[in-house]
Amino acid sequence: MKTAIYPGSFDPVTYGHIDIIERAAKLFDKLIVLVSINPAKPSTFSTEERVDFLRKSTKSVKNIEIDSNSGLLIDYLKKKNADVIVKGLRAMSDFEYEFQMALINKDMYQPAETVFLSANAASMFLSSSAMKQIAMFGGDISAFVPNCISGDIINRLKIQT
Repeated sequence: MKTAIYPGSFDPVTYGHIDIIERAAKLFDKLIVLVSINPAKPSTFSTEERVDFLRKSTKSVKNIEIDSNSGLLIDYLKKKNADVIVKGLRAMSDFEYEFQMALINKDMYQPAETVFLSANAASMFLSSSAMKQIAMFGGDISAFVPNCISGDIINRLKIQT
């Protein structure tokens, strides 16, 4: 059984993330979507909220597990007996950073392989940061996030006037 891990901050999950999740789930027997906790990168939403958003947004994908981790990804990979890391790419700048991380991960744990999936055309421009800014000013985010979580996001971020 081949298990892959798709790590990210998912702050919050967007349709771009969901596209990668759905496509990766078709490639592997099991996909663990991992909310990675990075103390150097402050989050808008708590770990529990991000896990909940992912669970609500991916109910239809049957072979996934949603989890969180505050340690090294490689340690988590070993613990879960996985050896594949899935990364979504939007632009060349994403590739440069993720390629470097793939080499580091491979050096730290030889069985680790990184699989890169390019974003679909509709998601190439989409980032959680841009979506959060739109929500902050009361803009319509329905094209970027599932309806099941959009209200929670807007309620948290909308600037009260």
